[in-house]
Amino acid sequence: MEVSTMEAPIQGTKDLPVKKVCVICSKGNLQDVYAALVLANGALMEGIEANMFFTFFGLVAIQKDKQDHLHTATVGNPAFMDKLPTMVAGLPGFEAFASYMMRKEMDKLDIPPVSEFLEMIVAGGGKLYGCKLASDMFKLDREDFIDDLEDIITVGDFYALAEGERTHVIFV
Repeated sequence: MEVSTMEAPIQGTKDLPVKKVCVICSKGNLQDVYAALVLANGALMEGIEANMFFTFFGLVAIQKDKQDHLHTATVGNPAFMDKLPTMVAGLPGFEAFASYMMRKEMDKLDIPPVSEFLEMIVAGGGKLYGCKLASDMFKLDREDFIDDLEDIITVGDFYALAEGERTHVIFV
């Protein structure tokens, strides 16, 4: 029996460029929030429409009183455990120290704080949305969130934002 392999031609980005990204930020630690912000901002810089949807613990990134006070997750972070034993990561005050060191390194690279990063995204045409279910669950009102928040929406509304060809949904 002869086996034939047919390879489909690879479509380059010039043939089918991404038109829109919808970034879901579901976690509230420093590294995951920044990952979502970098992805959305990078899309905007490439001329790609960007929508951000903050749900569950990711809501802290758009809360006025919390967004610039995020922490680096140390306990249970496998990549972090490469550097130190698990016991050290759980010591009192270690998470605060790790968060301080992470912010210090980010400052050296001129990476803006969360509040400023979100302002840059909105100024670049990006839209920020909060999750209605998570907001209700955590008993958060519109007043708890930053002024640049476009709206608090349902998952169905989020799916409507993601409609259209050449849209990528990115979950962080």
